[in-house]
Amino acid sequence: MEIVTTVTELREKIKNWKREEERIGFVPTMGYLHEGHLSLVREAKKRSAKTVVSIFVNPKQFGPAEDYQIYPRDFKRDADLLEKEGVDLIFCPSVEEMYPAGYKTYVQVEDLENKLCGHSRPGHFRGVCTVVLKLFNLIQPDEAYFGWKDAQQVIILKKMVGDLNLPVKIRPMPLIREKDGLALSSRNIYLNSQERQAALVLYRSLELAEKQIKDGEKQAAKIKQSMIDLISAEPLARIDYVEIVDVQTLDSLEKIDGDALIALAVYFGRTRLIDNLRFISGVIEK
Repeated sequence: MEIVTTVTELREKIKNWKREEERIGFVPTMGYLHEGHLSLVREAKKRSAKTVVSIFVNPKQFGPAEDYQIYPRDFKRDADLLEKEGVDLIFCPSVEEMYPAGYKTYVQVEDLENKLCGHSRPGHFRGVCTVVLKLFNLIQPDEAYFGWKDAQQVIILKKMVGDLNLPVKIRPMPLIREKDGLALSSRNIYLNSQERQAALVLYRSLELAEKQIKDGEKQAAKIKQSMIDLISAEPLARIDYVEIVDVQTLDSLEKIDGDALIALAVYFGRTRLIDNLRFISGVIEK
């Protein structure tokens, strides 16, 4: 496994692989890897001759009051995990390498970026799209792998790829959970034991929505209110949003009679966690 820190080094490696017509699978991460990230790596390895993982805590997707400075980082641990998985190359640039002095160019996907998490975190998806497009341009992957836990991110990036005619296929992969249902997240480390237990209400609220849908309930407002009531009963939970939206446009739905995304963001202490359930072609995925 090779570790590359500069654009110049990376371009040379990619140029050699492209010359040999090697198929490249790419997993972008901010590090502090967990089983969700590793599941993406394993899928990339199945489908590609070469697998690249980026580790870069992207300052452009954090707001001024968010956790950029304290975001968990442990490069040695991450590198050891990726070497065991047989990754071919880690790209771990500095902030200065990705955003040189005088950097002024950003990428936005209009309409989609200001809903759900984008409403609470203005500028977040501009930062995500900008760094992902830069990484796509540098790594030139055939396929890029993202987890469905960040459902809005997947939807926005697929739109960006389509609109800009990028020669990369976005492959969304299943959300990975702990045995008790909590969605894996690098931010879970912030939770104390009481908050960790309280956070299970997220999965219970999605299970409640699933049961109501299976029982024939189609009114989005009723499902949403039942979720809000359940989460609000947990003293340590503070709701950012609970929404039921069209899975393509992210517009709010009145009735679930087609594909839908049930998404939520909730604070436990200072830690903001997200989760979702997708209702696609009559099948619930969570």
